[in-house]
Amino acid sequence: MYKKIIFNNYLITIFLVFFINSCGIYKPVDSRKVPVNAKERAAKNVEEGRAVKFNMKRGSGNFSFATSNPLWRASLDILDFTPLSNVDYGGGIIITDWFTEEDNNNNSIKISVRFLSNEIRADGLDVILYKKSCKITTDCKIDKVETSLGNEIKIAILKKAAILQTSDTAKARAEYRKKYGEKKWERDGREDN
Repeated sequence: MYKKIIFNNYLITIFLVFFINSCGIYKPVDSRKVPVNAKERAAKNVEEGRAVKFNMKRGSGNFSFATSNPLWRASLDILDFTPLSNVDYGGGIIITDWFTEEDNNNNSIKISVRFLSNEIRADGLDVILYKKSCKITTDCKIDKVETSLGNEIKIAILKKAAILQTSDTAKARAEYRKKYGEKKWERDGREDN
């Protein structure tokens, strides 16, 4: 019985190897043509269109849309006073590095901004502050801080985003009028607000 199971496993393995090879899934690679460095290999795969993308059209990968999101731009403008440790538009998060005030080197603050929506709304943004208190460099305690500073940062981001969106809208209107003329603007029923 045991020999029959082993024999069946070998047959299945051989069948799978031939099946995978005949389907074109397995393709032998010449190691002289593949870069050794992982970043170079990834860049080569992206150039050749072999990047893994889920629910996206092949060939897309232009992330310039992040510059058109006023909430994102406003957050980066407001947080420019501190170094950033993680900025991920796709994940919708900005995390600053630990920073200290000049008079107190034992306490550090980290700010995390999470985007819950692309719309400029109070519930579309979450600002969390963390405080690190150290007695000595190795004995540190990290706590989530509930202060008005987080709410002040959130309000500042929302105000800046509203200003940026108004400016973007005015620029778009001016470009439309320049491209199509004032008469088309009026004919399409558009009004200046």
